[in-house]
Amino acid sequence: MIYLDHAATTAVAPEVVEAMLACFTQVYANPSNVHRPALEARRALDRARQSVAGNLGARQPGEIVFTASGTEADNMAILGLARAHRERGDHVITTRIEHHAILHACDELQREGFRITRLPVDEWGRVDPQAVVEAREPGTILVSVMLANNEIGTLQPVEEIASALKGSGILVHTDAVQAVGHIPVDVEQLGVDALSLSAHKFHGPKGVGALYLRSGVRLQPLVFGGGQERGLRSGTENVPGIVGLARALELACQGREERAERLRELRDRLVGRILGELSGARLTGHPELRLPGTASFVFQDAEGESLLLQLDRKGICASTGSACSNATLEPSHVLKALGLPLQLAHGSLRLTLGRENTPEEIDQAAQAVVEAVGRLRSLAPRARS
Repeated sequence: MIYLDHAATTAVAPEVVEAMLACFTQVYANPSNVHRPALEARRALDRARQSVAGNLGARQPGEIVFTASGTEADNMAILGLARAHRERGDHVITTRIEHHAILHACDELQREGFRITRLPVDEWGRVDPQAVVEAREPGTILVSVMLANNEIGTLQPVEEIASALKGSGILVHTDAVQAVGHIPVDVEQLGVDALSLSAHKFHGPKGVGALYLRSGVRLQPLVFGGGQERGLRSGTENVPGIVGLARALELACQGREERAERLRELRDRLVGRILGELSGARLTGHPELRLPGTASFVFQDAEGESLLLQLDRKGICASTGSACSNATLEPSHVLKALGLPLQLAHGSLRLTLGRENTPEEIDQAAQAVVEAVGRLRSLAPRARS
C-alpha cells in the first residue's frame, strides 16, 4: 500500500503514542481536582499548553484553548467571535473556498441575521487582499481566510490581509488546520487574532484540536458546563489527546524545513510525471505558493470516484478532494470556485505526500495514475464510438 492521503489524516507518531500512554494509565486524574494525582494531570496539561503556545509563537500559554477537533476550533472562532462582537456590527467576510467547518458556520450566522460576504478567488485559488479591504463595511467585525487550502494546497496571503486590516478593529481568523506542522506558522508574524489547528493532520491523535485566541479578544463559548479552558470550552480536558497534540507539534517543528524541501522534490517529481505522460491533465492550485506535499489534478474524461477505485486496486490511497466530504458526487466547491467546467471538476484527484513516502513510491503512484486514467478513458463512451 502506498499512502498518499496525508491531508485527510496521518498515522500517529510512535513518540506521540508513548507520550500519551502515561496519561491513560498513570496521570489519569481529572485536572480540575486538587489532590496530588489531579495536580499531576494539571501539570501535564500546563506543559502541553506552554509547548503549543511556544511552537505557534503565541505570547502566553493562556492564548491556547484546547478543543475536540479542528472543526470545533473553526466553529468557536466564527460563531464565538461574531456573536461576542455583535454590538459592533453584523458583517463577516470569508472566501468561497474555505473548509465546510467555516462555510457552514457562516451559514448559521446568516440564519441568525448576520451578513456574510464570500469572496471569489483567482484561477490558482488565491484571494486578492485588496478585495478583502474593499469588502469592508462600517459593520464588518470579522474576516476569516484559511492559511492553506485543504483540497488544492494553495497558500493564502493571510499576513498581508491582517496587515491591511490592522488598527481597523476588524478581527482576523485563519483556519490553519492544513498548514500547522507543515509550513512555518507564527501567530505574531501573521498578525491574526485567532487560528485553528488539528492534531491528526501532523501525526497526532484524532479528536483533539486547538484555537489560538489573542489575549484580550472576547469570544462567546459554544460549550457550557464546568468552566474549563478559561470558561471558553467546558468539559473535562482530554489530557492524553492534548499531550499527544503538543508532542506531535514539537516533532513536526523539528526539521520541518528539511522535511518540506524533500516533500517539494517528491511532489514536483510526481507532478512532472503525471503532466508529462497524460494529455488532458491539469494541476489545480498555485504552482508554487502551495503546501509542500500537496499535488491536486483534474483529468479530462476520467471521473474522480472511478479513478479512486482504480487506484485503490493498485494499492494507492488517495482522495478526490476533501476527505471530510468526498462521499458526495457533487463537484468540489473549491474547484467550482476556480472556474473549472463541471465536467472537468468531476475528474479531480488529490495526492498528498508524507514523511514516509519514498521516490520509488512516487514513481509507482505516478505510473498507476497514468494507467488508471488511460483505462477509464478507454472505457468512456466517446472513446469507444
